[in-house]
Amino acid sequence: MNKDDLRIVFMGTPEFAVATLQALVENSYNVVAVVTQPDKPVGRHGSVLQPPAVKQYALAHHLPVLQPVKMKDPDFVETLRSYRANLQVVVAFRLLPEVVWAMPEYGTFNVHAALLPQYRGAAPINWAVINGETQTGVTTFFLDHDVDTGRIIMQLPFDIPDTADVEYVYDGLMHLGADICLQTIERIIAADGHPATTVQEGENLKPAPKIFKETCQIDWRQPAKCVYDFVRGLSPYPGAWTTLVGTDGRETVLKIFRTSKTDRKGCGVGRLVADRKHLYVSAGDALLQIDELQLSGKKRMDAPSFLNGMQAIENYFVK
Repeated sequence: MNKDDLRIVFMGTPEFAVATLQALVENSYNVVAVVTQPDKPVGRHGSVLQPPAVKQYALAHHLPVLQPVKMKDPDFVETLRSYRANLQVVVAFRLLPEVVWAMPEYGTFNVHAALLPQYRGAAPINWAVINGETQTGVTTFFLDHDVDTGRIIMQLPFDIPDTADVEYVYDGLMHLGADICLQTIERIIAADGHPATTVQEGENLKPAPKIFKETCQIDWRQPAKCVYDFVRGLSPYPGAWTTLVGTDGRETVLKIFRTSKTDRKGCGVGRLVADRKHLYVSAGDALLQIDELQLSGKKRMDAPSFLNGMQAIENYFVK
C-alpha cells in the first residue's frame, strides 16, 4: 500500500480535532469524508444552529460531511460504507459501535490526549493538570470494544510546567496530536496496514471522567498546592468556583482563574486575608494567593480590582 491508495474517513467535532484534520489535508492525504456531531442550537431561544469546528473546516475545504444523530443508524452506516475507506481516524469525537470502528480493512485509530493507560475518559487534559502531573502526552491506539483500552500504536510525551493552565496544555497537545496522527499513518502504510502495537497494561490507573459543574467546586480543606493545581486544571474553562459568603449571610458564586502559591501558614479554612493589592484564601495548610477571579454577573478581574469594590473583606469567607 502507498499513500495515494489510502482512503481516510476522519471523525471529530471540536477545535482540538481541527488541527489533525488540517494536517491530513495539508499533507495531501485523501480524506474522503468527515463525520462530526450535528449542529448545536445556540442563542437565547436555541433558534440558531452552530456547526461544529470540524464541519466548518471540512466545508471550507470541500470535504463531504456526515452528521449522524445515531451512529448505528442503518442509512448512516451504509453511506459511510459507500466511501470505501481503508482507515478511520478519530479525534475528540464520541463512542463508536463496532459496526463503525471495525468497518475499514485497516481499522480505526484514535488520537487520545494522554499517555494511556493513564487518564482514560472524556477529560484527560483537565485531570492531568488537576492531579499535578509534570508530564502528559498523546497516544494513538486502535479502537476495540472497551473505552480507550485498545492496542497502542504510538505515544509522544508533553511536559507540563508548574505554572501552566489547561489552555496551555490543550494547545500543546492539539498540535502534538496532529503530529502523532501523521506519524501513525506513516507506520500503518509502511506496515501494509498492520503496524506493531502494544497491549495496554498498568496498575493504579487514574481516570479522566467528564467534568460537570459540581466537579469544579473548590474544596478549601485540601492542601494549598492541590487547590492551586485544581484551579489551573479548570482555567480558563469551565472554571473552578467557590461560594463567597458576605457579612449579611448572602452567598455569591465566585470563579477563580489564577492563583499563586505562598509560604504563609493557613489561618482557618476558607478565611479571606487581604492587604492593599493582594487577596489570599486560607486552604488546608497554607494561604493561597488569588490573582484572577470573577463574581457572578461581573467581568473577570484581577485581585486589586476586586478588592477596590469590596469593603471589610475580612468579614467574608468562602466555602
